[in-house]
Amino acid sequence: MSVQNSPEGFTISSARNVYSMLMEAKAPGTDTFDAHVIACILAMSFAEAKAEHIPLVDAVGLEADQLTDLVETCFPDALAWLSRDIGRRDIARSADEACLLDLLKSGAGRQTVFAHRLAALVARRAQRPNHLWQDLGLRHRGDLSDLMKRHFAPLARRNSHDMKWKKFLYRMICADAAFSLCTAPSCGECGDFETCFGDETGESLLARGRRAADLHGSRSAA
Repeated sequence: MSVQNSPEGFTISSARNVYSMLMEAKAPGTDTFDAHVIACILAMSFAEAKAEHIPLVDAVGLEADQLTDLVETCFPDALAWLSRDIGRRDIARSADEACLLDLLKSGAGRQTVFAHRLAALVARRAQRPNHLWQDLGLRHRGDLSDLMKRHFAPLARRNSHDMKWKKFLYRMICADAAFSLCTAPSCGECGDFETCFGDETGESLLARGRRAADLHGSRSAA
């Protein structure tokens, strides 16, 4: 599929195709890992926006001009087909999302435009129900850990016990607000330890979607 052609009718099962198209359109000067992260997030968001009939800005949590600039910077050849799905309306945030966005911005290793936009993407995707790395469209938890260490190093260093990232981020919000939803005196004495520290394994949603699309294609051909 060419990056010049708009991917019509995409659903979550074909988000992997969006990812591939974006990576084909990567600007030469864009860091490969950063491009991978943004492409994963945009691919998941694009497919969900299509499935839920909402503008892309709602799925990613960036204003239209911010999202347009991000795509133009990282994937300039993709802007032509992606731009008509971006949508134009003000971003509404829940109190939880706004707190998470503030935490991520303040915890960025470098206070750059890119870091702040990445913070907005992570904060919006964290409102989804799965492991955070899955709802970002990443391959595995290691990708998310690398992202945090690279762009939010001060926060990443505070996760010294390797707590699940979504649990950790919301725990930091509770600490900053001088209250906690957790009543255990310490993690070692907690009877629900696995909730915060258990395996954060699972299947990449992009990989799951690609497999579903391949299975559907094989059935159609049969």
